[in-house]
Amino acid sequence: MLESLLFVLVYFPVISGAGCALFRSPRAILMGSFLSVLVSFLIAVHLCVAVFSGDVVRSARNWLFLDELSAFHLVIMTLVFLLSSLFAMGYYREEVRAGKLKLRQIRQHTVLWSGSLTAMTLVLLSNNLGLMWVGIEGTTLLTAFLISLHRTKPSLEAKWKYLIICSVGVGMAFIGTIFVGSAATTLRLGFQEAMMWSELLKSASSLNPVFMKVAFLFALVGYGTKVGLAPMHNWLPDAHSQAPSPVSAMFSGFMLSTAMYCLMRYVPLVEGATGNVGWSLELLRFFGMVSILVAAAFIVLQHDLKRLLAYCSVEHLGIIALGVGLGGLGTFAALYHTLNHSISKSFSFFAAGRLGQIYHSHDMDKMHQAIKVSPVWGIGILSSLLSLVGMAPFAVFMSKLQIMRAAISGGYYYSFAVFVFGSVIIFISILRDAISIVWGVEERSLETIENELHGVAIDESHEGAKSHDKGRIKAIRGQMWEWGLVVVCISLLLVLGLYLPKELMDGMNRAAKIVGGGF
Repeated sequence: MLESLLFVLVYFPVISGAGCALFRSPRAILMGSFLSVLVSFLIAVHLCVAVFSGDVVRSARNWLFLDELSAFHLVIMTLVFLLSSLFAMGYYREEVRAGKLKLRQIRQHTVLWSGSLTAMTLVLLSNNLGLMWVGIEGTTLLTAFLISLHRTKPSLEAKWKYLIICSVGVGMAFIGTIFVGSAATTLRLGFQEAMMWSELLKSASSLNPVFMKVAFLFALVGYGTKVGLAPMHNWLPDAHSQAPSPVSAMFSGFMLSTAMYCLMRYVPLVEGATGNVGWSLELLRFFGMVSILVAAAFIVLQHDLKRLLAYCSVEHLGIIALGVGLGGLGTFAALYHTLNHSISKSFSFFAAGRLGQIYHSHDMDKMHQAIKVSPVWGIGILSSLLSLVGMAPFAVFMSKLQIMRAAISGGYYYSFAVFVFGSVIIFISILRDAISIVWGVEERSLETIENELHGVAIDESHEGAKSHDKGRIKAIRGQMWEWGLVVVCISLLLVLGLYLPKELMDGMNRAAKIVGGGF
């Protein structure tokens, strides 16, 4: 039964997505897409519970498998897609109402959205390193066209920049995959077994250490490009800022973590081949620290809210890389941070997207008094940004604290200093921007801002203006689905920060031990 569910997870999203695209209204298409993702999420949770209880699920002659590491990421992925699909229903409805999107583009989004979910699922379920690479390449090709859903010159430039840079990166990851196969020639495995991660792990100490080092260098640069680690992050700010907000939420919320997951699979193989001297971990620490510092430098200078969030992704993926590089408790904290960042970053792009629709701009210099103009998303952007900078008692604070503990207990004082230095700069910069957006002083009166947002003309009749205003005020103040989404996201971040269930903690610890860490 469990084995068949692996096939369902791979095939169901793309089949249901194609079926939803046949509907004749944007609302029906988006609702069908949401229900499809909901089914995938429920299946993922069911499988995760089974795996965390001690079962490793295998299927397709061991080509597909699910252990604690992949099950943990699978639940995060489907949760991000679920929340983003819910947000997309309201977000795209406003876009269609404003004439910015048509039925054809909604259909295009749904097909590419479901295809991206299938590709990322394939990455997580693949036992074969070559098949895992195919899944990453699939995410690149499918998600590129989501960036330019609004066909503008900046979005097309961002799409091709993303496609070219990430394709080069994924090509380098392919070379790394080939070197892993070359390193396994001494194991005398069959053609299929030579690329199976589970088989390679059993004999990791017998792999050719030189070839494995070369393989990891190519994989680190290749998959690191897709992760957005500095200095391979050039595509990320443009893609995140130009993509529709549901797509940006999916990008930052999990697509970057998909590539990081691939690097996590390489770590125990490289460490086993090189005698567990921490060679790969040192490289991850280095790129993690560089990413944190580069992100801090650029976040200070940002004026566009979505670009600021994009550089914030560079920081947080750098934190995850640093945590994995610290090993031990740091690996556990990195997985914990992966979960917290996915929820926080998706939430922040939801808020940025709706505020962008309300203010008709993502320029933070033009976004003021959000708490009055749109209370629901004023609260949303404030709480999501506070979570991202690590304000207590949100969950990101706890995962950051564990990474600092791991750095100090492991004697990595330089890493600790870089982490704290970058985090302080980012904390001050983002807190400044959050205060400006939520409570900033605007030269115009609030009534003038609201009239501009509602589109109420001065010469309208009193009755007509009142009717028009009544229809628009609800959208500004927040509908039930908006309040519900904000409450769910805030609740998740608070609960994960204040209480981590024992079953989840134990499962995360076993996942960390697969990478070579844990406590």
